[in-house]
Amino acid sequence: MADPRLARPLVRLDKVDKRFASGVLALAGLDLAIGQHEFLTLLGPSGCGKSTALRLIAGLGDPTGGRIEWPDPEAHTRRDIGFVFQEPTLMPWATVFDNVYLPLRLQRVGRKQAERDVTAAIAMVGLEGFARAYPRELSGGMKMRVSIARALVTRPRLLLMDEPFAALDEITRFKLNNDVMELWRSQSWTVVFVTHSVFESVYLSSRIVVMAPRPGRIVAEHRIDAAYPRDEEFRTSTVYNEYCRTISRSLARAMQEQPA
Repeated sequence: MADPRLARPLVRLDKVDKRFASGVLALAGLDLAIGQHEFLTLLGPSGCGKSTALRLIAGLGDPTGGRIEWPDPEAHTRRDIGFVFQEPTLMPWATVFDNVYLPLRLQRVGRKQAERDVTAAIAMVGLEGFARAYPRELSGGMKMRVSIARALVTRPRLLLMDEPFAALDEITRFKLNNDVMELWRSQSWTVVFVTHSVFESVYLSSRIVVMAPRPGRIVAEHRIDAAYPRDEEFRTSTVYNEYCRTISRSLARAMQEQPA
């Protein structure tokens, strides 16, 4: 069944190519509609253009072919896009509060005026009481929570997450998976999530796009028709395991794909 959210998507990539100055063709003919309030995961091996696609959506570069369309022009503002990178990229000399405040400061929002939104974003990621702490005093998972809070402080409609949990231990990763999923459900964002992990993608996503490398392109799409909220019972269920097997087969085929 067609997803009604894709009839008027939040953003559409229409035959997008990206060739770098080195001559490398990172993306070729990428067609992708991202629906309102989707949790969409881009899954694929290294070098398939997942992060490149994310950066183009964020406006951190321009396509060399095709176009990126925003059917609702009001949705396409920097304030409406949050980006969580692979590393927390925090300012080590600044407190948690000041790291989270950074996007609003760059928008020339005064510190006093921003205090409520910054405090709310810190609380949203479970770091109440740490506003005055410095990055050196935080664990890896806590640093990533600060990075997520910084992305959320502008109250974006679209949250882009580029392998944010790849460097974390499994227990911390599971916890952050649950927290991000609950935030997505409660805040009505659209999320585009990049990962190498089949297990993570199935657990979180409403839809998974499998990409092949050289050049990056979509070779399969899978809808995960499992109800939210999802928990440990889902993670150990037969349904979850079957989805993981199906997605794993798609990923294996993608890695064997010949260049287009």
